[in-house]
Amino acid sequence: MAQKTTPVLSQQLLLSVAEELKLPLLQIAREAERGELGGQTDVQSIRVAADSALRLLDNYALGVRLALEPAAELMPESVSVSSILYDTGQQLDALAKSYGVALELNIGGRFGPVLAHRQGLQAALVSLGAALIEALPAQDSPQLKLQLATHRSRYGIVAGLYANTKLLSNEALRRGRALQHRSRQPLLDLTHTSGAGIFVADAILQAMRLNLRASRHHRLYGLGTVLQPSKQIQLV
Repeated sequence: MAQKTTPVLSQQLLLSVAEELKLPLLQIAREAERGELGGQTDVQSIRVAADSALRLLDNYALGVRLALEPAAELMPESVSVSSILYDTGQQLDALAKSYGVALELNIGGRFGPVLAHRQGLQAALVSLGAALIEALPAQDSPQLKLQLATHRSRYGIVAGLYANTKLLSNEALRRGRALQHRSRQPLLDLTHTSGAGIFVADAILQAMRLNLRASRHHRLYGLGTVLQPSKQIQLV
């Protein structure tokens, strides 16, 4: 029997994750060296770098598990997008502050629950957000601001992350996917890193039968996914 293959298990993604882990590990090593030389160690910097590395590994591992789960285990549940975006912002808060990026929560209306695998959706948004936070300082943008937003489109309810940069586009995403196996920086126009967080989010969403795509919201550019409203009866 042929072995099942999935995007999340690709060697390219594993290499991207390994490449991405170099930066936080290097930051930790430098702070440790500073302490050994008698300087003052930035404990907060070490904590943020370690949390960032662990979060990336955890989300990659979750993507692997989701890709290997039987379809029955991946049945979507009725979840609140606004709640997931709020929790995502909480997880990204310390990293955003370390990069000087302001996080905003924008819930564009009162939406009912949507159908999604909650843990998977939140992991994808956190991975995506971490990658964008690290990328924004290098962009020619007047404001270092990242908006976590949900809004209605003709296809469903969109959940995504938005910033004031046109480089967040479907073309950049398509090019990055094509270059992932050939370049250490496949999203070079967007980030000087491997962009592993974006590709981990992409793989998690694919495992959930969802798509990562570019979208516009309130004159901002972003990446996110379209979710379907839950049909369950809501008691008022």
